[in-house]
Amino acid sequence: MRMLIAAVGRAGRGPVQAQFDDYAKRLKPPLELSEVEERRPLPAAALKAREAELLLGAVPPGALLVALDGRGKALSSDELARQLAAWRERAPKAICFVIGGADGLDDSLLGRADFVLSLGPMTWPHMLVRVMLAEQLYRASAILAGHPYHRR
Repeated sequence: MRMLIAAVGRAGRGPVQAQFDDYAKRLKPPLELSEVEERRPLPAAALKAREAELLLGAVPPGALLVALDGRGKALSSDELARQLAAWRERAPKAICFVIGGADGLDDSLLGRADFVLSLGPMTWPHMLVRVMLAEQLYRASAILAGHPYHRR
């Protein structure tokens, strides 16, 4: 099943992108990344709304939409694996995870999400969230496949 991340901002080259790429290519098919960016200087609320539009535009038709937000549901790695399996059983065309910018996701996007996922109560740099999510998706896939990667 196709999985992708739609995220605000451009990572460029560097260690964070290299780490993301490593986990992304471990998944079969590889995890895709779609980056969006609003370059106009907008007030915070207008910027979040515009970023939501751009992110929604990057979501493929028929995709299950998972928004990352601190107010979402925190799952253990095993719980994420079970949730991923349940999503796969629904057979959407894709699963698209969306990551907001520095100010998070607009409520309009959160309201359209099929699931809101939290990586915990701490605030994380949005570029690192990509890596953390890619690793957890790989770990969830390893759990489902019975691969020893997931062992602590």
